[in-house]
Amino acid sequence: MVKFDYYLKIDKSVLYLLKLSIAAIFLGLISGCENLLANSFVKPPLNCPGKNTNFSLEFFQTNNQGKKYAKGINHVIILNPESPELDFKVNVGLSHQLYAKDAKGKLRQEYLPKQFHELIADENSRLLGKKPIVAINADYIGTDNRPQGLNISRGLEYSGLFKNKRSSFGISGGNPSQRKATIDTGKRRDNRLNYNLVGGNGRFNSHGQFKDICHALGEFACKVETNRSLAAITSKGYVILLVNDAKAHSQIELSDHNQELLPYQFEQVLTGIARNNCLGKIQEGILFDGGMSPGLFYHNKIYVENPGPIGSVFLIYKK
Repeated sequence: MVKFDYYLKIDKSVLYLLKLSIAAIFLGLISGCENLLANSFVKPPLNCPGKNTNFSLEFFQTNNQGKKYAKGINHVIILNPESPELDFKVNVGLSHQLYAKDAKGKLRQEYLPKQFHELIADENSRLLGKKPIVAINADYIGTDNRPQGLNISRGLEYSGLFKNKRSSFGISGGNPSQRKATIDTGKRRDNRLNYNLVGGNGRFNSHGQFKDICHALGEFACKVETNRSLAAITSKGYVILLVNDAKAHSQIELSDHNQELLPYQFEQVLTGIARNNCLGKIQEGILFDGGMSPGLFYHNKIYVENPGPIGSVFLIYKK
């Protein structure tokens, strides 16, 4: 019995030490899990544009999840229409000066087919003598060389047959703090919004709801000509301009999450961009002319250009 009691005491001591070790390990695991949990929530960067009251404009590339990626196929401009540092204008292909009138005081509209690089560099592309810092292709061009949809440049209209049938994107004029981006069909009821507008087609988001536009676009535009040019507006009023083209003049690494977009992928990429930059939720979205037309210019470099003539371009300036 003496030996038995002795070993029993040893067993109890070992058991006690074992319990202490297990408790220590368990507490360590809890602490580690808490740290992992805390880090599992994606925190927006401290310089998140949507949280910066002085934010004006930024360019970057993303993959199709909306994550910034130096070799991303999506060339993106995000901007704050209310920024006092920015100004806007629309240009179309003309054989004369923009806003010129004839002897009777009627707006001259003698159209010429022009490519993207011409529309962003001719004399009509300047605003108060300044060259644009950003340009994106917009409206379709008709067989008569005029833009097909609703196009208004600094309050003067250069439109085509579909101006009341297709949607358009624009930014109002006036005091910067009161400027507003809109996507709608035809002229806006509030005339202040009819200042800088460009035509497009394929409204894939309306009032915050994404929708399948393949039926409206047709098989070719939906699944064959998959290089895209588009604009979106968020619930906080920010604008996202995006051009997706595998032929871009930048380094692109194609993959499953980094390729030309089908319409069902618009939601993922735009929602990702809005979320990662604190811009709010996507409220409106519109396609511009695709296929032979997408073009994007930023800071003296053409990142995307195609050989087709352009109906109109939307231009952004630094004041």
